[in-house]
Amino acid sequence: MSAARTRARRLAMQGLYEWQLSGNDPRAVLLHLHETQELTNVDRDYLAELMLKTPDYVTQLDGLIGPLLSRVINEVDPVELAILRLAAYELQHRVDIPYRVVINEAIELAKKFGAEDGHKFVNGVLDKLAAQLRQTEIRSRTR
Repeated sequence: MSAARTRARRLAMQGLYEWQLSGNDPRAVLLHLHETQELTNVDRDYLAELMLKTPDYVTQLDGLIGPLLSRVINEVDPVELAILRLAAYELQHRVDIPYRVVINEAIELAKKFGAEDGHKFVNGVLDKLAAQLRQTEIRSRTR
């Protein structure tokens, strides 16, 4: 697990949170991150991918996440929603990253930035999503 990728995920989660609340163009949010955050030891290419691609696929990602929730998606804590969308993007579009890494990184973000016990909620949703999107990978790990 690369520290530069971990930091990119953290910054992307913060950027997605800002995008969700402000409705600003994701490119403007990414530029704001570059202007206001220390980007030493950050995988900048990955940060850009996550910040620009996750909003591109948000309707599709929400369609994957929504049925797994116990409430409507608009009632999910905005920090946890940003984390779920980010992880859902990775699970669906970055199959080069093991699903366990994606889930673990999301849980750590939720522990640090989410509501109390938010990490349990994030873990439960992402476990179900991984079972749908990464069946082959999961089966190969259990053999």
